[in-house]
Amino acid sequence: MTYCVGMMLDKGLVLMSDTRTNSGVDNISVFRKMHSWSVPGERVIAVMTAGNLATTQAVISLLEERTKAPEDREPSILRAPTMFRVATMIGDLLSETIRKRQESNDHMSGGPKFTASIIVAGQIAGMEPRLFLIYPEGNFIEASMDTPFFQIGETKYGRPIIIRAYNRDMDFVDAVKLLMVSMDSTLAANLSVGMPLDLMVIERDNFEPLHERRIHASDPFFQSISTGWSEALRTAFHSLPSYSLDKTTTAE
Repeated sequence: MTYCVGMMLDKGLVLMSDTRTNSGVDNISVFRKMHSWSVPGERVIAVMTAGNLATTQAVISLLEERTKAPEDREPSILRAPTMFRVATMIGDLLSETIRKRQESNDHMSGGPKFTASIIVAGQIAGMEPRLFLIYPEGNFIEASMDTPFFQIGETKYGRPIIIRAYNRDMDFVDAVKLLMVSMDSTLAANLSVGMPLDLMVIERDNFEPLHERRIHASDPFFQSISTGWSEALRTAFHSLPSYSLDKTTTAE
């Protein structure tokens, strides 16, 4: 399992993913879930993956291969005219990869079910930044004012903080802090999500990542966020009104 989240802001896009993959508690590894491609001055595209590792790696490898010589290896996301076409290409590739792998395993009784999902983010010159969530079947939805962020993987633990604190006009600094808190909440609740984390900030009309880095467990800023959030929660909890066990009185 993993946890990835992509957030749409007025200023651009912020993405964060963990790197853990596991096949049981005794087989835990680190694999990058975030990948990006850019043509300076023309486009920037990033994807985050969750699900069956062999499936997602196959999709990323094919995307990478097609970007090496896009004029010879169609269809390439570096030649797609719109981000909608980029999402369509990746969706088709994901569904076809899952179909082929599933067919080759159908003869096995009780064989594994292959599934994966992908977040696609980016901008092409002359157009708006866009964010998509692609399902295993290859269909997808796009972020909007009503749904300004997407999560894949182990989503439930980190979702409440984003819903409560998100503002579309927030700056990148606050957005990164918000995603760190969301990720920290997930890390604390589920062992299938783990450090290090990958972070990417894509600024509107800047066709290469504005900020990109890997965050390790020893990172001082992440540690301060984790500690500060825990302390803030305890303080908020103790500041809430006290419940009365006396049925004849109300809490003060």
